[in-house]
Amino acid sequence: MYIFTKSMRKLFLVCCLLFTVYCFAQPKLVVGIVVDQMRYDYIRKYWKKFGNDGFKRLVNEGYSCTNTNYNYVPTFTGPGHASIYTGATPVVNGIVSNHWIENGTKEVTYCVDDKSVSAVGGNNSAGQMSPKNLLSSTIGEGLKKFSLNKSKVIGIALKDRGAILPAGHNANAAYWYEGSNGNWISSTYYMKELPQWVSDFNKKESAKKYLSQTWTTFLPIEQYTESDADDNNCEEPFKGKAKPTFPYNLSALMKENGELGLLRSTPFGNSFTNDFAIETIRRERLGKGNATDLLCVSFSSTDYIGHQFGPQSVEVEDCYIRLDKDIAALLKFLDEWVGKNNALVFLTSDHGAGESFPCMQKKNIPSGVMDEKTISDSLKRFFLRVYGDTSLLAAVLDYDVYLNNNKIEEKKINPDEVRNKTANYLLSMNGIADAITSADIQKNNFGDSIRSKVKEGFNPPRCGDVIFVLKPHWLEGYRKGTSHGSPYIYDTHVPLLWWGGNIPHGSSNEAITITQIAPTVSALLKMPNPNGCTSKPIIFSPLVIEKMR
Repeated sequence: MYIFTKSMRKLFLVCCLLFTVYCFAQPKLVVGIVVDQMRYDYIRKYWKKFGNDGFKRLVNEGYSCTNTNYNYVPTFTGPGHASIYTGATPVVNGIVSNHWIENGTKEVTYCVDDKSVSAVGGNNSAGQMSPKNLLSSTIGEGLKKFSLNKSKVIGIALKDRGAILPAGHNANAAYWYEGSNGNWISSTYYMKELPQWVSDFNKKESAKKYLSQTWTTFLPIEQYTESDADDNNCEEPFKGKAKPTFPYNLSALMKENGELGLLRSTPFGNSFTNDFAIETIRRERLGKGNATDLLCVSFSSTDYIGHQFGPQSVEVEDCYIRLDKDIAALLKFLDEWVGKNNALVFLTSDHGAGESFPCMQKKNIPSGVMDEKTISDSLKRFFLRVYGDTSLLAAVLDYDVYLNNNKIEEKKINPDEVRNKTANYLLSMNGIADAITSADIQKNNFGDSIRSKVKEGFNPPRCGDVIFVLKPHWLEGYRKGTSHGSPYIYDTHVPLLWWGGNIPHGSSNEAITITQIAPTVSALLKMPNPNGCTSKPIIFSPLVIEKMR
C-alpha cells in the first residue's frame, strides 16, 4: 500500500505541469472565448438542455477549473476582459472599470475611448476606440513578439471593449458592432480601411436578416423547468411590448429598441458574432501560417439579455441553449480547419451576475437597489451641512466617490478629514457594507478579504477618493433584471474550460484566480508572461474527473 503524502502530491502535480508544458505540441491556433455575464452555475443548471458538441464537449473532452474566481472589484466587462488577457488585476493593468475619472478631473473616461483615432466602417463616435488606456501587455502582444511578428492577433465582440482589450496594443485588428448600420467596424488605430472580406461580410446585411425573424424558445416553453415562469415582474420588457414574454417579433420591436442595435439583446447577436469569428479564421487563414495565431472572441448578448431579464428567466436559459449550438459549430469548424490537436481553446467569463431585486423580495432575502444619483444627492446634503458647500463632491461613478480636491484645497480643509468623514457617512447609508478611503487602501494589506479585492481593483490616478461596497444582493441601478460589480461569489465565480491539443481530460476544484489564464496560455506556448502578470500558471492534473448529470 502506497501513501501519497502532501509533499509527494505537490511534486507529482509539478511534474504533471512540466509534462503538459514540454510535451504540448505548439498549437496552430489559440481561441479565447469570453461569455459575457456567464455565472459558473449556468453550466450545471442548463446541463441537461445542452447538446453533446458544445459546452458538454468542452467539459467531457477538456479540463474544467470549477473554482475559478475574480480576485478584485468591481466585476465589470472592461476590467474582466483586461485581466483575463493581461494576467494582472486593475491595480496593474489600469482598467479599473468601464468608466472612470482620470486624475480627479471632471472628465469621464471610457475604458477604450481614444479621440486621436477615427472610425473605420462606421460612425466616428462608435469607432474612436483603441487599447491606449490599457497599461500592461496581453497574451497577444507576447505572442507577436515571441514569433517576431509572424503571429496574427484579432479581437471580435459586439462590444468594443470586449474586442479591443483582449487583442491588446499590437493586434492586427479588432472588430466590434455598429448598431446604427448593422456592420462590423474598427478604427484607424488598426487600419485605414476595412479589409475587402469584412466589407463583403457587411454587405450580406446579416444583422437585418437575423432581426427579421421572431424570437421563440428553441425548445417547447414548458421544458424550461430551470427558469421561473415566463411572465413575472422580475424582468424588464422590451419597449413597445407590455410583458417580457415569448414570442418576440423582432422586426416589430426594432423601431423602439435601437433599430439594428436590438440585435445585441437577442441570442442571435451571439450567432452573428460566431458567424463573423468563423469567417475571420477562414479569410485571415488563422492557424495556417508558420506561427501560432490568436483569436479573441467575446459573446456579448448574454450580458444584454441577462441585464434585462435576470438569471432566472426563460430568456437567459434560451440564450444559453442557443449559444451551446454556436459553440458546437465553432468547435466543429476548428476540427475541420486545424484539427483538435492543433488548437487550444479556453472559455471563461468576464463576471457573473446577481439575482433580480424583485425575485429576492419574493423570497424575503435582504436585498435592495442603490443608484448613483441617490448616493450623490445624499453626499451633497452631507457636505452642505458639514462644510457649507456641495461642490466638494465631484462625482459618484460606479462604486467610486470622487472629491473635488481643488475645492478642498481652496477652502483649506484637511483632505484626509474629508475622505474619512465621507467614508463614515457612506457606512451610515442603507445598503452599503463598507467604505474605504484611498489612503487606507494604499497603505494597508488586507489579507484574504473583501477589502483585498478592493485593493486589487484600485489604480490611484483613475480611482476615487473613497471606494464603497454594497451589501450582498444589493444592485447598483437595476430595479428589474440584474447587474454585477460586487465582490460576492455570484459575481466572481465563473467557468473556466480548456480544450484542444494535449490538454488532459479532467477537472480541479483548486482555487484559481482569473489572472492565472494568461500565464497558463504563455506557459503552454512556451513564451514569456505578459509584462504585468502577477499570477502563476494552472497545473493540469488529470486526477479528478467530475461527472455532471
